[in-house]
Amino acid sequence: MFIIENYSVAVFFCIITMLCWGSWANTQKLAASSWRFELFYWDYVIGIVLVALLFAFTLGSQGAGGRSFLADLEQASAANLGSAVLGGIIFNAANILLVAAIAIAGMSVAFPVGIGLALVIGVIVNYLDNPVGDATLLFLGVSLVVAAILLNAYAYRATSRQRQGVSTRGLLLSVIAGVLMGYFYKYVAASMYADFTLPEAGKLGPYTAVVLFSLGILLSNIVFNSLLMMRPFEGSPVHYADYFGGSGKNHLMGILGGAIWCVGMAFSIIASGKAGPAISYGLGQGATVIAALWGIYIWKEFKGVPRSTTLILNGMLLCYIVGLGLIIAAR
Repeated sequence: MFIIENYSVAVFFCIITMLCWGSWANTQKLAASSWRFELFYWDYVIGIVLVALLFAFTLGSQGAGGRSFLADLEQASAANLGSAVLGGIIFNAANILLVAAIAIAGMSVAFPVGIGLALVIGVIVNYLDNPVGDATLLFLGVSLVVAAILLNAYAYRATSRQRQGVSTRGLLLSVIAGVLMGYFYKYVAASMYADFTLPEAGKLGPYTAVVLFSLGILLSNIVFNSLLMMRPFEGSPVHYADYFGGSGKNHLMGILGGAIWCVGMAFSIIASGKAGPAISYGLGQGATVIAALWGIYIWKEFKGVPRSTTLILNGMLLCYIVGLGLIIAAR
């Protein structure tokens, strides 16, 4: 299988993860005018599974390093298979709430608050499990991310007071999603052997772990999203017939969104062998900066706000950028 051999390449892969995780939600925004997010999410999950399998049968099955995908799957223990699937279930619960928050509050709020909180929790949890990197630089970077979260939440609350009808429900959903999102990566990382060049019996390789993770998302989505369709956070209930009545463009947007996200996930997991899970996850979650830039400057989600709010948003972005730089330097 393909394995990263040096830290610089691992950082490059994490930057691709950052771009993918920060940009996939644009597909939801493009479909939102005619397509409920509950319906979008079915195709999003399909996109994740398809790309996970594509990576497994290509990069995960070629080359002399590690074990090929099918051989790796055959020897894996039930405990490690279950750990990767559990990571997918936890992620899916968090991500459905995040997608709902995007639909309600916008990308420039849901991502910095939800994913920023996930970054903080995820870095701490993954570092305790596998302490790779300089703790001082790593947690100083995380502290700046916390400051960015608080600045973004303040800007959103100020905007909510100025705009009639803007609910704080989106902010609350972002926080809950962030808490759950901070834990999923731990279970995927725990299912894998630490050094991808030295396979361990019963443990999973990175490509196998991503496939099992995606299956956890798919299976849990049958329960989670079905419940959400019956009891949506906003609007009237939607039905399975509505999904099959969607246009080709709407379905394509969902599959594309899931595919983009899964490319980011696969690159993050592949990079974790050299960078360590805490740094790989933390740097990838710099997606918050990318999503905030999309939301603020392309989708104009804070259009017309006072200059003071604009300064707060710029301060939020600065804290994120410097914080991410310190996370990179931690290795």
